[in-house]
Amino acid sequence: MFHDDLGTGFTAHAPARRVVSLVPSITESLASVRAEALAGVTDWCTHPADLECARVRGTKNPNTKKIVLLEPDLVIANKEENRELDVDRLRARGVPVWVTDIRTVPDAIHSLERLFDHALQWPRPDWLRKARELWCAEPLEPVTRRVVVPIWRDPWMVVGADTFTGDLLRRLGWENLWESTSYNPEQKRYPHSTVEAIDSAGADVVLLPDEPYVFTDQDGPSSFARTPTELISGRLLTWYGPSLVPARFSLER
Repeated sequence: MFHDDLGTGFTAHAPARRVVSLVPSITESLASVRAEALAGVTDWCTHPADLECARVRGTKNPNTKKIVLLEPDLVIANKEENRELDVDRLRARGVPVWVTDIRTVPDAIHSLERLFDHALQWPRPDWLRKARELWCAEPLEPVTRRVVVPIWRDPWMVVGADTFTGDLLRRLGWENLWESTSYNPEQKRYPHSTVEAIDSAGADVVLLPDEPYVFTDQDGPSSFARTPTELISGRLLTWYGPSLVPARFSLER
């Protein structure tokens, strides 16, 4: 018996043939190896764009009845992105669920390796090896940029402490100011803030991703009078999967 990232026991008797993914990053990861095995994914699973399988609503409100009817031999969830309630409902119906828990880039890579090896029993994709080489070297890069990353507006929310995105930024040599207790005294993961506080923090740049809030050149940059802004791919900042490889080269400067 193996255990998922939260320590729940899991027994796989054969390579997974019908999989439902409730995590967009993981959907892309699975499709890179066996897209035909994906029986269902969420409405937010946008990569690959040509993926053809059942949609089971969102990450926070999956249609558990539909998932059961798809007869998966594995459902993959994530502690942060999915609700414990939905995991419990699926398990109560006899559906095997493997839950991941990811807070750093090495966490993501190790978790995906275990997922492929133990839960799926599929071969590891080559991009996973490449991602480990690109992102897990020590020591980390010296700080070259001080940044703030809003993820929502009205109310404004930013990337805080103990997050995958924060660790990715750190490995690029970018300091996320809201990881500091000076700006985030309670060390919340996604704290509320104000545009005034963000603009006066002294960041080199405010990074405006296109997800989960879709910042655009017409919606976001004009809010900041003091600090330069930069529109950036949310997928490169927040997804763990094949995008980790191009993210290193696209974001590094």
